[in-house]
Amino acid sequence: MSIEVKDIHFSYGKIKALDGVSLDLSQGAIGLLGPNGAGKSTLIRIMLGFLSPDGGEGRILDYDIKSQQAEIRRYVGYMPEDDCFIPELDAVSFTSYLGELSGMPRQEAMKRAHEVLYYVGLEESRYRKVETYSAGMKLRLKLAQSLVHDPKLIFLDEPTSGLDPQGRTEILELIIDISSKKDIQVLISSHILPDIEMTCSYVVILNKGIVASEGEISKLKEIRDLYEIKVMGEAQVFLRKLKDLKCRVEETEDGILKVYTPPNYNRQEFFRIAAEEKIQLRHFVRSQSSLEDLFAEAVGVD
Repeated sequence: MSIEVKDIHFSYGKIKALDGVSLDLSQGAIGLLGPNGAGKSTLIRIMLGFLSPDGGEGRILDYDIKSQQAEIRRYVGYMPEDDCFIPELDAVSFTSYLGELSGMPRQEAMKRAHEVLYYVGLEESRYRKVETYSAGMKLRLKLAQSLVHDPKLIFLDEPTSGLDPQGRTEILELIIDISSKKDIQVLISSHILPDIEMTCSYVVILNKGIVASEGEISKLKEIRDLYEIKVMGEAQVFLRKLKDLKCRVEETEDGILKVYTPPNYNRQEFFRIAAEEKIQLRHFVRSQSSLEDLFAEAVGVD
C-alpha cells in the first residue's frame, strides 16, 4: 500500500482533530473530502511527518511516519494550500532549491526545475521573482515544486483555490495528466466536489476527525438509488412513510422529491404507499447519486 495509517489520533489541546483514522490506499487518484475542521490538512501533515500523532501508526511508501520522515519527503511531493515562498527568489531558483532540499544534486535540481516549470506553463516567466506572480501563477509554481524531485506520490491541498474557471480547468487537466501518464499517485484534499469527481476514482470523506465514508466513487453511487418523484395529494404523509422505511428525502424548490433509498429497496413500496394514501405519482424517474449527494449523506447535511 502507498498510504497506510492505523488508528491515528491527534488533538490540538482539547480539540480532537483526528479520532481513530485508518486507511489503506494504493494506486490511483484519491480524493480527500470533508467540511472545514474535518481533519484533512492535519492528516496530510501527519503523513508527511510534520506532526507526530498522539496515537496510532502509519507507513507512506513503506516508510514509517514517525521514524523515517526524511525518506518520506524524498519520495513524496507536497503542494500546500498556503503560499510558502522565499522572497527575492525567481521561480527557477526557488524550485531548484526545494529540489536540493529533497536530496537532489544542485545541477540535477536546476535541470529538473526548468522541466517542471515548462510542464506547468511557467516557462516564459520562470526568471521573474515569485512575489510578482499572480494567484494562478503561484498555484502553478506550488505544483511545480511538488514535482521537482520526481516523487512517487504527491499530496495536493486545495490545488484550485481562488482560480478562475479557465485556470481551474487547466490545473485539473494537469492533475489528470500527472496521475494517468506520469506514474505518480495523487491525493487531492479539496472542498470543491466537482474537482474531486473530475480527477479521482476513489474518495475518502472525513467528518469530525473520523472516516465517514470511503470507496470507489462509482461504487459508492450505487449504494443508494435516487428517485425523483412528484406527487399530487398529501405529500407530508407520503414523506413520513418513506422516512419510516429508512429513505432520505429532500424537496426541491419546484416541488420534486429527491428520495434516496437504502440498499435492496423495493421500489414497489412507492406505489403501495401512494395507493394506500390515495396519492398520485405524477413524476417518477430513477436517477444516479452525485458525489454531492454522497458527501451530504456522509457528513449529515440535510
